[in-house]
Amino acid sequence: MRYLLYFILAIITVSCISIKADVQATESSDTNTEVYSQTDANEAEAGIRLVMKEQETAWNNHDLEGFMQGYWNSEDLKFYSASGLTKGWDQTLANYKKNYPTKAESGILKFTINDISRVEDNSYYVMGEFYLTRDIGHASGFFIIIFRKINGEWKIIADMTA
Repeated sequence: MRYLLYFILAIITVSCISIKADVQATESSDTNTEVYSQTDANEAEAGIRLVMKEQETAWNNHDLEGFMQGYWNSEDLKFYSASGLTKGWDQTLANYKKNYPTKAESGILKFTINDISRVEDNSYYVMGEFYLTRDIGHASGFFIIIFRKINGEWKIIADMTA
């Protein structure tokens, strides 16, 4: 009887140790996943901010083609504004050239980023404001932009500006 009691206690002890090890391994895996995800999010945010900073620089030099480098060069690009929905990179560039033909119209651009949030893997939305300082009259508005990492680069795939 005594050996039976020792045997049962040994099985319970081994079971408890095994369960504790499984719980610790799961917690460790969850923690590593969260750290990895946060690292990815930080890198994504930095990459997105860099693209937008490069866009400001290009715009402020009245380099509309350079500004458009932040956009996905695809016919699937979507740009939505007060004038309606524009589809495609080429048409979006054509609209910018039409609406901002000279430095006087394009002025100096400043973005204010209010939020960058992950939509899904490799896709983030950015909510913010833009300000154009111009001699012909200042302009400002709001935007929601969707970025996706395509071929290792952050690109705007959809832009709603108002």
